[in-house]
Amino acid sequence: MKKPIFLLFAVLISVSAFAQFPFMVPTQEPLKCFDRQCLNELVDNYFKALVAHDPGKIPFALNARFVENVDSKPIGEGLWQTASAVPSTFKIYVPDPSVREVGFLGMMEEQGKPIMIAIRLKINDNGYVNEAEHLIARGIDPKNMKYLQTVRPSILTTIPEKERMKRYELVGIAYSYYDALIMDNSNLSPFADDCARRENGSPASNSGLSDNETDERPNYSALKTSDQLNTNIMDYIDDIDNVRVFAADQVTGLAIGFSHFRHSMQNKTYPIYNMPGVTTRELNMPAFDLPAAHVYKISGGKIHEIEAMGFMASYMAASGWEK
Repeated sequence: MKKPIFLLFAVLISVSAFAQFPFMVPTQEPLKCFDRQCLNELVDNYFKALVAHDPGKIPFALNARFVENVDSKPIGEGLWQTASAVPSTFKIYVPDPSVREVGFLGMMEEQGKPIMIAIRLKINDNGYVNEAEHLIARGIDPKNMKYLQTVRPSILTTIPEKERMKRYELVGIAYSYYDALIMDNSNLSPFADDCARRENGSPASNSGLSDNETDERPNYSALKTSDQLNTNIMDYIDDIDNVRVFAADQVTGLAIGFSHFRHSMQNKTYPIYNMPGVTTRELNMPAFDLPAAHVYKISGGKIHEIEAMGFMASYMAASGWEK
């Protein structure tokens, strides 16, 4: 006796789905709480699941998507197979209940080695995680590890309730940072005089002489963030694609953005301004991309701290989210 054709299709679809996501027979109840604490707990549980190599511990939607280092993967691959220790002391959470997204930047271990990681988790209206994204920086310079033990205290401070900014204000200021970079114009973003930027742990502005610049002159990292941008030092960045400031936390004044820096490196010499005795900068490098995550500490309408991480990728790489 022949089976109805629609039943055959249903079986094929179920087998296909199970083959791609074998853990997707629901084992976890959907999230029923989306406040700051619950979103942060989701992040903690996510890292525990990573280290346990068990995606079934997370309430993923059946159609959930996963991108790691701009590469779309089946859930259960990538860091799901290699994570070895959860983040411990260096942890920055950016929960945003208004959009049911949460960002995180911190340090953990992969196969016993330290890595810097940023993640984005998005929860759908039914309480299931339907998007998960990892940015991972491996091979951290040992000289920078001392800056990645604990988070700068000012980043984690709570903003007094009467001084908290609107979500759209935090997001807008975070977006303005990318405008300032690509236009080499610090006036496009409200930098505080004390704004210090770190990149993969390395002090990059307002820092004095960093360990990996023992003899280099001029010392760009010693400049204020605003003054540094006005030297044209970022002119080698051709474009910044796929910019997403996806979460902002009014309680801490933090916003987090993911982006994709493009560098064709067609020009090897760049003009430098406002640095006495310096007129050009030489960068003899092949073309590359830099997918990156930035966390911004914003208070009083200005950016006071930037914690950033990124990794090198092939030039004009896809984002991983293309349909």
